[in-house]
Amino acid sequence: SVDEYGVDCRNYGELYGIKGLRILLAPLVGASEDRIILGGSSSLNMMYDVMMKMVVFGADEHSAPWGTGKKVKFLCPSPGYDRHFAITELLGFDLIPVDMTDSGPDMDQVEALVANDPSVKGIWCIPVYSNPTGVIYSEDTIKRLAWMKTTAEDFRIFCDNAYPVHFLDQYDTLSVNILDECEKAGNPDRTFVFSSTSKITYPGSGIAILASSKRNILSYNKMLSKQTIGPNKMNQLLHLRAFKSFNDILVHMERQAAILRPKFDIVDQILRRELEGLGIAEWTHPTGGYFISFDCMEGCAKRTVEIAKNVGVEFTAAGATYPYGKDPLDRNIRIAPTLPPVEELKTAIQVLCTCVKLAGVEKLLETNH
Repeated sequence: SVDEYGVDCRNYGELYGIKGLRILLAPLVGASEDRIILGGSSSLNMMYDVMMKMVVFGADEHSAPWGTGKKVKFLCPSPGYDRHFAITELLGFDLIPVDMTDSGPDMDQVEALVANDPSVKGIWCIPVYSNPTGVIYSEDTIKRLAWMKTTAEDFRIFCDNAYPVHFLDQYDTLSVNILDECEKAGNPDRTFVFSSTSKITYPGSGIAILASSKRNILSYNKMLSKQTIGPNKMNQLLHLRAFKSFNDILVHMERQAAILRPKFDIVDQILRRELEGLGIAEWTHPTGGYFISFDCMEGCAKRTVEIAKNVGVEFTAAGATYPYGKDPLDRNIRIAPTLPPVEELKTAIQVLCTCVKLAGVEKLLETNH
């Protein structure tokens, strides 16, 4: 129960988490261990916690709390992650959709929105294997996020690095470290990076990770010290003993990729066989992550999901990948090949293809009636 630094993990203390594990997991967030705090099993919980700090206490001692009653807007690259959007919706923020491109959020849109509006306080980002598109942010996108001029001095990037080692073929890393780039740009406090081992070890007993500037970490720690006397260090020690090095994590993730890769291949094969060349659907071909982003004909996603549910196959709700659950074109569906067994997955995707065709025919008949 004692780690290599002499810390008895059964006891209180070590608010940042045990040092050995912070060093081990540092590559997941691109920061040195002194700029990392380890949490419980949920990185989403840490995101909510940091967001609440902004609402109640403000980003720093010079900034007013976001919860003063003035309008707060938050940028939401879409299609994106519904649980991100749900946090900022719950807090009463105005959620502003931003188009996703093959290189990340449309930075022309982002820069235009932040340039003249002080109520735009932040943006959600998933830079590696973005949920659900699987996009990896380009060097240009990351640099523009770090360097862009914002009217709000307390603008913050909530960077959820949920899939940093969740490759299907080979380990992909970002060409630019967003925390380092923000520091170069003179915006060292702009970004919070979150990650976790929930999809590396076990979802219910992983380790959440928060990294940021030293100033942000000290500020968060001040609040955290009033919430808890210390994290679950025994679980942290279990992780440290399970993985002796970061390479051990990569070897472990290669084994996971061997399980998941055939599932993604099956989805792509069936979609190609049933839908390619018909002009009624397109989908992403991710090299990692957990999802495939599927677009059917405009105005057909809800109907497609409804027909599938009527025959016993349930997909993520149409619109879930957009703020407020409202896809303006009603065309995007998030596919999660990771969840079902292979035979069930085959059946589900075949059903999806049939439902896409039926919904498309209905739409064409309705349009031409």
